[in-house]
Amino acid sequence: MQDPLVYLNGELTPISEARIPVLDRGFIFGDGVYEVIPMYARKLFRAKQHMARLARSLAAIGIPNPHDEEGWLALAGKVAAAHPADDQLIYMQVTRGVAKRAHAFPKDVTPTIFIMTNPLSLPSAQALKDGVACVSMEDKRWLNCHIKSTSLLGNVLAAQHAAEHDAVEAIQFRDGYLTEASASNVWVVKNGKLLAPPKDNLILEGIRYGLIEELCVAAGGIPFESRRITREEVFAADEVLLSSASKEVLPVISIDGKTVGAGVPGPVLRALHAAYQQAKAG
Repeated sequence: MQDPLVYLNGELTPISEARIPVLDRGFIFGDGVYEVIPMYARKLFRAKQHMARLARSLAAIGIPNPHDEEGWLALAGKVAAAHPADDQLIYMQVTRGVAKRAHAFPKDVTPTIFIMTNPLSLPSAQALKDGVACVSMEDKRWLNCHIKSTSLLGNVLAAQHAAEHDAVEAIQFRDGYLTEASASNVWVVKNGKLLAPPKDNLILEGIRYGLIEELCVAAGGIPFESRRITREEVFAADEVLLSSASKEVLPVISIDGKTVGAGVPGPVLRALHAAYQQAKAG
């Protein structure tokens, strides 16, 4: 199998040869941020929104943005062009850089920039038809979840909790209210209305968050409300959905072994999925 090319600090290099110093603060502290952009038919999807979120994350932790939007997209295009798949998932990462180990920000340090891509793997037709199982857990992560940080240990532990229970995702609650899953936003449908947790520091605002608000309009005017959602409301929902760059919009048919709604993907999921496919094509 051909060794894929990645971008690291100004050069395209085979991934097996890509190296960073052990004192890179991303390695030592998880001091960095990342972004993931899907590409359909070699066209980046909602690239402007992804670039805006990357800029917000960098600003939130005080790393100067190494490139403007045009520069980032040119680099992403260069990496994508070196890979054969038409549909890709492009990963961008920026760390504060290499410095002597000390917790406070070092001065005059150059950020480390890394970009790679993989073929985009989407949910199977069976998963969309039958839905997926999830588990619930308490959200034990830090209070800056709106930053797309490389410090993902909390998410890793949540994902492992799901894996140990043969579930696709771990749906998390903080003080009895829905936040998000380990790597997805979570949506609740009740009486035809789509509900979402508020966009605050307790969730990462997925790019699909804004998109799904738009898709509600495109799908014929599905009512939408952003507010705090209780655990009880989640378990009493007619439908529960997951969304992310790689999951797109995915139906949940059980949580903790308890059936969601009728136990099959519902009409809101079907309408949003159809509208999503149209958005991709357009």
